[in-house]
Amino acid sequence: MRAVIFEEFGADLEVREVPSPEPSPGGAVIRVEATGLCRSDWHGWQGHDADIRTLPHVPGHELAGVVESVGTGVGSWRAGDRVTVPFVCACGSCAACVSGNQQVCERQTQPGFTHWGSFAEYVAIDNADTNLVALPEEMTFTTAASLGCRFATAFRAVTAVGRIQPDEWVAVHGCGGVGLSAVMIAAAAGARVIAVDVSPQALELARRFGAVACVTAAAPPETAPGFPAPETAFGSVPPGTPGTDGDGADVATRIRDLTSGGAHVSIDALGAPGTCVSSIESLRRRGRHVQIGLLPGLTALPMNRVIGYELELLGSHGMAAHAYPAMLKAVLDGELRPDLLLTRSIGLDEAGPALAAIGSVPGVTMILPTR
Repeated sequence: MRAVIFEEFGADLEVREVPSPEPSPGGAVIRVEATGLCRSDWHGWQGHDADIRTLPHVPGHELAGVVESVGTGVGSWRAGDRVTVPFVCACGSCAACVSGNQQVCERQTQPGFTHWGSFAEYVAIDNADTNLVALPEEMTFTTAASLGCRFATAFRAVTAVGRIQPDEWVAVHGCGGVGLSAVMIAAAAGARVIAVDVSPQALELARRFGAVACVTAAAPPETAPGFPAPETAFGSVPPGTPGTDGDGADVATRIRDLTSGGAHVSIDALGAPGTCVSSIESLRRRGRHVQIGLLPGLTALPMNRVIGYELELLGSHGMAAHAYPAMLKAVLDGELRPDLLLTRSIGLDEAGPALAAIGSVPGVTMILPTR
């Protein structure tokens, strides 16, 4: 098969002919019809993710496609089934899985991290009966692939972890793929959403997806050296940029002013020390901070404020396969439109340069391996 592969962390990404995978006894091989380009893939390529255990490596973890073959122990799936998967693939038998929390499985695998991923024509998935999700015939592969990491993560972060209620103020810091998903989902839930970013294009999309106000952010000074322009294009933007509110000087102060005291829920969808702290400081008393974006290393937090305001600090890590039906129904009913987040489709030959330049194009980029 053809796949995007790298020999060393940070080295050139090349398209090569490599051996096709075989299914494990309980697993399946999926013919990849669409796979998303995500900032987490960039982290893995750079060596920031310890789950990448062997090199050379093939990235990619958001995918949808068709079952090509299954192992001898698979009972629920057969060749030809249209499927997607969560980016956290669970074992199905550990204590976390038995409790229904497969998204934090103790023996989880992740395509593109623990083993070769979906920037390829085929990808292997373990424990198929636990992890595969059937796709409705009317749902396109590109829409389905966009659900696997960013949209599903945002859906659970907003609905289950953040427990967002109608009329609550919700601040979303960072309007890349996961942030724009969170904006759309929170707005559909009846929340009043404030979008935070520096990119006029990203803020324009956030307004389109339901944000009632936008705040311009300045570049977080704590951004780790060597990190790319974030998926949300955080950086300096001149005051008064069209389509935004605020001057970027103090995001938290601006949000507290707009909400008469602070957001009920604030989400860091980027994953930088500055956005994490700003998200916490944007909250009203007894507010809820939800961390989605991956943070580089240890981060100093304003714990005096956390204690004095009785704030909740919550992490959110994907969504289990069994939780997909509610999200799929909302998509099919037209309540949620993940397809509107897709701004570009490319082939495998363009995937390497696109990953290296992550953050240069707003919205979600989709790779079509057969293109």
